[in-house]
Amino acid sequence: MLTTNRLQTEISGLAILGIALALGLSCPPASAQVPAISPVTTINEAAAKPDIVLTPLRGNLTVVSGSGGNITVLTGTDGKFMVDGGISLSKDSIQAALAKISNAPLKYLVDTHYHWDHTDGNPWLHQAGATIIATPNTVKHLSMPTRVDDWKYTFKTMAPDGMPTVVISGPKTYNFDGESIVLTPVVPAHTDSDLYVYFKKADVAVLGDLFWNGVYPFIDNEQGGGIDGMIKVDNQILAVITDKTIVVPGHGPVGNRKDLVAFRDMLVGIRNNVGSLKKQGKSLADVVASKPTAAFDATYGKFVIGPDFFTKIVYDGIK
Repeated sequence: MLTTNRLQTEISGLAILGIALALGLSCPPASAQVPAISPVTTINEAAAKPDIVLTPLRGNLTVVSGSGGNITVLTGTDGKFMVDGGISLSKDSIQAALAKISNAPLKYLVDTHYHWDHTDGNPWLHQAGATIIATPNTVKHLSMPTRVDDWKYTFKTMAPDGMPTVVISGPKTYNFDGESIVLTPVVPAHTDSDLYVYFKKADVAVLGDLFWNGVYPFIDNEQGGGIDGMIKVDNQILAVITDKTIVVPGHGPVGNRKDLVAFRDMLVGIRNNVGSLKKQGKSLADVVASKPTAAFDATYGKFVIGPDFFTKIVYDGIK
């Protein structure tokens, strides 16, 4: 089902709660630091029959939600410029969504990082006409099986049709349909492969999983990410956007600078709580039992990453 909705917050909130309940993660016990069932399995099952939501933004930009990570599409006479491709199980629904946005051909697809919920659609989107753009480490991770123990999952090598063919190590600007689109790779944060996209004319920043709006994020410590990098990069982004900037997260509803500030403050608060206890020599079990996320759980603790799981992620990421 396709829905066009400007009130994405409510719909995304229901979707988040539904996945959380399916995973049994809304109120996890202290001992359950990692989900018993891989979140990958549950998210894939949801993506096989998603309720796709289209959220129009400024300047011919639309956010497509319901297939893993949020997808952003710019459309115009030059074609479609797409950021992230979702999960391939949603192919038919995403095709219908793209057709509803416009009949313009697909030209470019940007991978904000290597995770499957943002790149699994690469092969069919390339076959549909997209040139795929990514960072070198996205290419590296997609080129081989990648095990993420925190997900209890091994991601397969990307099919040849889905491999990025334009690889950027520094900022790159595309002029497309009258829009100046700036792609900015960053230091290791959510992963070691992240970039974000800024549509300058529309004043829309698409952050991938550098920002999860209203939910605790996954941070891929095993592939070079870390809580300190997340905080550093989010501070850098906050320094260049304004209160008028629309901010598209990797997960959760479309937001703004205030939402990103709240997310950054949550990261800092929990990092400080966990870091202080770890410095005292406390074990992971002791830190989890102390509930260092408690002040933030009502807002952020109702998605795939529950409070105890996020505590583990932060603990493991503090060096």
